[in-house]
Amino acid sequence: MRFAANLSLLFTERPFPKRFAAAAAAGFDAVEFLFPYGFPAETLAAELNANNLTLALFNLPPGDWEAGERGIACLPGREAEFRAGVDRAIAYACALGNRRLHCMAGIVPPGLDRAIALKIYVGNLRVAASACLDAGLTLLVEPINTRDMPGYLMDRTTLAREVIGRVGAPNLRLQLDLYHAQISEGDLATRIRANADLTDHVQIAGVPDRHEPDSGEVHYPYLFEILATTGYDGFIGCEYRPGGRTEEGLGWLAAWRAGIDRSSLNRS
Repeated sequence: MRFAANLSLLFTERPFPKRFAAAAAAGFDAVEFLFPYGFPAETLAAELNANNLTLALFNLPPGDWEAGERGIACLPGREAEFRAGVDRAIAYACALGNRRLHCMAGIVPPGLDRAIALKIYVGNLRVAASACLDAGLTLLVEPINTRDMPGYLMDRTTLAREVIGRVGAPNLRLQLDLYHAQISEGDLATRIRANADLTDHVQIAGVPDRHEPDSGEVHYPYLFEILATTGYDGFIGCEYRPGGRTEEGLGWLAAWRAGIDRSSLNRS
């Protein structure tokens, strides 16, 4: 398994540019984050290069995050803004050597028929996937649970498969966040196997509190073995909120990499 530290949630004891060195010092050889747009691409590229890190993933611009927007791909009347955001994300990806972009679907506005929101989403995904294909990039969709994000359109792996089929782009793939999938659907081993043909990125966190993956109800060592049997060789994004200082909660990573005592990694 190749693990990527999510710098939007991990090592937050430091300013964002300092988190790259902290991740490398902790043993990560890859990182991901939500958004790069608050920093010049040259600044982030320098941190990646200085610390010999691969950038696994980041998101398209989400709209007004502070106002509660979680993507604009399903929102009517925002198509031009969405397409400008795709261009901006591709420019960052090319500058940072990143090959994957996640498109957040957005929260369905009150009063908007869900079928209409889905149609807008599919249309925007076609545009984004085409632009990404021209740039040699993979575009991802991620089901997110509606407990954490009420009203979010893309909420289940079954819907993701439907949407990917409707868009019909060869570079549109699944971002399988096992934390969200456990809350929304459960049956994770079956979910991994059923979606192995489309999965291009995986993320993890403990359930239900989104802390370290060796806490809570999900036994990740077993799921890592399932992923291996499916032939998955992509990154596993560590998108969790540490229960304390980030480094103090990385025992699960050291144990997994050492190949020792895997059966006891889940503390609960």
